[in-house]
Amino acid sequence: MGQAWPARLASILQRMEWIEIALDGAELRIAPAFLQAEEADALLAALSAEIPWEQHRIRLYGREHASPRLSCWIGDPGAAYTYSRTRFEPRPWTPALAGLKPRIEQACGARFNSVLANLYRDGADGMGWHADDEPELGPEPVIASLSLGAVRGFAFRDLAERRQRLKLELPHGSLLRMAGRTQSLYQHAIAKSARALPPRLNLTFRWIGCRPAA
Repeated sequence: MGQAWPARLASILQRMEWIEIALDGAELRIAPAFLQAEEADALLAALSAEIPWEQHRIRLYGREHASPRLSCWIGDPGAAYTYSRTRFEPRPWTPALAGLKPRIEQACGARFNSVLANLYRDGADGMGWHADDEPELGPEPVIASLSLGAVRGFAFRDLAERRQRLKLELPHGSLLRMAGRTQSLYQHAIAKSARALPPRLNLTFRWIGCRPAA
C-alpha cells in the first residue's frame, strides 16, 4: 500500500527547497524541483488532455488578435477574471488540478481559488510584456507559477524605465512564487523563439476577490 497522503505531502515539502531571487523591491523565490521528473511528466500528459484549451482573442493597440498560445481560465464558481477587456468565467477544476491545488497552497503559504493555464505549443507561441495587476487580484497578490515541459526564458523588466532586469530559465516541474510588490514594480514576458521547441504548459494560481484571513 502506498504512503498515506499527509505523509506524502510532508515528504514532498521536506524535499522542496526555495531559492530566493534578488530583484529590487520584488518578492521572488523558486523551487526548481517542486515536482520530480516522473510526476511532472505524468501531470503534463494529464493536463494536456483534460483541460478544454481555447485560443482567446486579445486586444492590442485597439485591434483584436488571436492569442499566440492556448489558454483556459479555471476556478471556483464566481471567480471571473477580466483580461484585455474580456471577461472570462471559470471552467470547473479538472481532476488533476483539484489534486494539485492544495499542494501549491501548502508550499506557497497562500490560498488560491483560480488558475490560468497556458499552453505554448512551440517556439512561435509566447507572452508579451504584462503585469498581473488586475484589480480583482488585489494590491500585492501572491501568484504561484508551475512550469511543465520545455524550458523557456521568463524575463522581468521594470515599469519605470522599461529595462529588462532579470531573465530566468524555468525548468520542467519548477514552481515560482511571486508576491509583495512584484506586479506593481515589474512586468514579465515569455519571448517567442525561432527554434523548434516542444510544448510548455504553465499554470498560474491566483486568488480572485478579497483574500480570506490566514
